[in-house]
Amino acid sequence: MKVILLMAITLDGRTGKNAMHLVDWTDLEDKKFFVQITKKAGVIIMGSKTFDTLGAALPGRKNIIMTQNHKDRAGTDNLVFTDQKPQELLEQLKKEGFTQVILAGGPTINTLFAREKLIDEIIVTVSPLIFGYGTSLFSEKIAVEMELKDLQQRGKDLVAITYAVKNITHD
Repeated sequence: MKVILLMAITLDGRTGKNAMHLVDWTDLEDKKFFVQITKKAGVIIMGSKTFDTLGAALPGRKNIIMTQNHKDRAGTDNLVFTDQKPQELLEQLKKEGFTQVILAGGPTINTLFAREKLIDEIIVTVSPLIFGYGTSLFSEKIAVEMELKDLQQRGKDLVAITYAVKNITHD
């Protein structure tokens, strides 16, 4: 099972101004890229805060929401709330026939997967903005060694960078 961490970031490496910041600061090219990659994988994993900023399940793919309060939320065929551990969740998705998943944050969920060294690839789309403060890819100290796989300009001002993960360590 291939796990791809997919996030939009600013030039200063921020994924938002705070945990509830809607990703309305990325351009149309970024949104198209996100839809293309997540639909190809067929499944997207995110935390409840990220899901709450969206407000609804993304169509055309399975939405897995990792939360400890899953019993309070009703799911559907393409919307699942779970408190499973990352490895258990990936094993279940593999049994369902998925070969790759998109990990779409936030920092807490990204960190859960990084701690278990379950991230195979990181794709960031870099927008030409600087927030100066805000949320990061991870919620704690995570060190990731990577190898550049691809670099693309998307639209006028957006850059998409794909890295293969070589090693992950944390404190």
